[in-house]
Amino acid sequence: MSDRTRRLLLPLGAFLLGLIGLAIVAVVMLVPERAPVATSSVGGPFTLVDQTGRTVTEKDFSGATHLVFFGFTHCPDICPTTLQQISDVLAALGDRAKGMKVAFITVDPERDTPASLKTYLESFDPRITGLTGSPEQVAAAVKSYRAYARRVPTQGNDYTMEHTALVYVMDARNRFLGALNLQRPAGETAAELAKRI
Repeated sequence: MSDRTRRLLLPLGAFLLGLIGLAIVAVVMLVPERAPVATSSVGGPFTLVDQTGRTVTEKDFSGATHLVFFGFTHCPDICPTTLQQISDVLAALGDRAKGMKVAFITVDPERDTPASLKTYLESFDPRITGLTGSPEQVAAAVKSYRAYARRVPTQGNDYTMEHTALVYVMDARNRFLGALNLQRPAGETAAELAKRI
């Protein structure tokens, strides 16, 4: 093969390879996406105790869209503010929230007994259920929701808890739908949440 023939074939080969590449990209872009095979891995089984001392699992929340929030009763501002915002959203939903439940899972099982949770939650919507358990049970729930919790020492041999402040929206089959946006008026959040009920 002569040098001249090679020089002619080289651009032609590059052109053909480019066409093949474009065809592959076109097929990938134009073929409809398949539905995802696996659902989100946020959430999962847990066994905890509610504020009345009753054993509760994730199955007690299935059957309707529900919310999950991790916090603790000694939290100075984020937890009570978030629980009040959730209460406001439930009120704004009215009858649409009839079957909704909210799991408030403590990240501080040492201090948050069923009795202390019961007293604490009296200030908020009655559909909010406080959940506690052994440190191992709570750690398992935190892990299954891919949340974060860490004990932080403070002055005088006391401590506080750093934790995820996300409000999880879960569907009737305990699958993660997204996070509840509380950075807007309760009515707007309620209207968005109503689409997922």
